[in-house]
Amino acid sequence: MQECVFCAILAGELPARMVWEDAQVVAFMDLRQAVPGHVLVVPRQHAETLYALDEALAGQVMRVAHRVARALRDTLAPDGLNLWQSNGEAGGQEVPHFHLHVQPRRHGDGLLDVYPMGVPAPSTMAQLEPLATRLRNALGGGSQQVPAPQHAAQ
Repeated sequence: MQECVFCAILAGELPARMVWEDAQVVAFMDLRQAVPGHVLVVPRQHAETLYALDEALAGQVMRVAHRVARALRDTLAPDGLNLWQSNGEAGGQEVPHFHLHVQPRRHGDGLLDVYPMGVPAPSTMAQLEPLATRLRNALGGGSQQVPAPQHAAQ
């Protein structure tokens, strides 16, 4: 494992302002406050990406993120909130230790322009079905195809 800044924080070698700690997960203030209240939720176990987490640990990370999100709502009363996570260089990951960003948002804060080229046109169900089928198969049939809702003619 290469030197990991989050592992150094967890070992007490680097300072951090903790907001949550349990046996599996910590949450601390991001040093680079993209927006006021930007918190990182990090598993204590070194895992480079989401793919390296088991479901139980991934679930605990999300439970802590949910608690942090509610605390941010109650403390800062933001207009909205983002949860985001990046895997690999192409995904924008900068620290090779899984982490989930919890960011309270304000209208006009300029952060994360999700669709810089405009919102894509909707796909048809026929266009989506081949990939949905492949994903259902990869999930081992744990996901059931749900029929499209029937809309009353107006």
